Amino acid sequence: MEPITIRELKQQAGPVPLMVRFPAQLEKSLERVTKTGNPYYELTFADAEETLVLRVWNNSPMFATCGQMRGGTFFEVSGEFGLGNDGRSIDGKSWTARALNEEETVGVLGGSPELRRKQAVDYAFIESAVAGLADPRLHHLCRAFLERFGTRFRRTGAARDYHHARRGGLVEHVSQMMRSAIQICEAYPMLNRDLLVTGVLFHDVGKLWENVYAVNGFSMPYSEMSELLGHIPLGMEIVNKFWREIHEDEALSAGWKELQPESDRVRLHLLHLIVAHHGELAFGSPVVPKTPEAQALHYIDNLDAKMEMFDRGYQVANELGRNVYDRVRPLPGRLIAPLEAFVPEPTAESEPSDPVETQGEGWITDEPEPTPEPGSDEPF
Repeated sequence: MEPITIRELKQQAGPVPLMVRFPAQLEKSLERVTKTGNPYYELTFADAEETLVLRVWNNSPMFATCGQMRGGTFFEVSGEFGLGNDGRSIDGKSWTARALNEEETVGVLGGSPELRRKQAVDYAFIESAVAGLADPRLHHLCRAFLERFGTRFRRTGAARDYHHARRGGLVEHVSQMMRSAIQICEAYPMLNRDLLVTGVLFHDVGKLWENVYAVNGFSMPYSEMSELLGHIPLGMEIVNKFWREIHEDEALSAGWKELQPESDRVRLHLLHLIVAHHGELAFGSPVVPKTPEAQALHYIDNLDAKMEMFDRGYQVANELGRNVYDRVRPLPGRLIAPLEAFVPEPTAESEPSDPVETQGEGWITDEPEPTPEPGSDEPF
């Protein structure tokens, strides 16, 4: 029996219990009492993409064992699982839990093989986009950030709920936004490509202290600093700190005073992208977008968040009827299955010919996953 993820368990669960096993971290174990005074345990398990709440009643064989299971421990849970009486929750009919060793725990933290591959490709794309920046000031700013905080970046979520709310979700969000930004700059040459790509990297950088996951788990701790400031002011502070550092390096910044546009304007426009990316005052934006790049960044950010909500929604929403699914907040209405693309029947004229070898061309191989150097967790 191959292990599955919590999301796969939720997708497969039905009225008839299935025998499954899934690895996950026990986030918390709470002892509660029913209205009639009977004790029960409420266990919250989490993996790289989903959480699962299991309730264990006092007449369950697992009740005594639950008292010995400690929050923060990684387990492999095996047993019979199906839908609860409400038709939504997951009910464990009978199950056991085995504590995972260190190697197995590392595998769970990384997520499914598909998720690990996706996030490795996404991070490599971010590095490639940064390497392609022509403005040396923005290039060195982005490189300095990735070198110091790349490890923390790769375990940060883009949000606590709704979109990319998972370990490494911010890397997925930023990389997809960069892909969109680069294509949009082709359609609208008036946009400053270097500025927009840099703005995408830094627009949510404050979330490295607002939505970062614990080093060895799936909890997202709250901090006094992020609660008092929020990710927008934090992002501005971080950009200003790195900007000062690279400009104070005389060997690095020699000749930058003669560059146009001048450095102070470049920094100011980058800060505007961070401070205006929520788009409207009502949505927490200190100012509204006042440059083409700021407006583009806001729409790219919103578009990628919404597409993620749809993608996840189709995976977790209950099917109400043919092609109709339950609403997934904060999307405005019930989900409708998307229309499949038309695929024409192949004809003799349209069949592809055999590839022709071209001298000097080689095979494209997968890049190894980048290993960023660990950096300090302190932003300032």
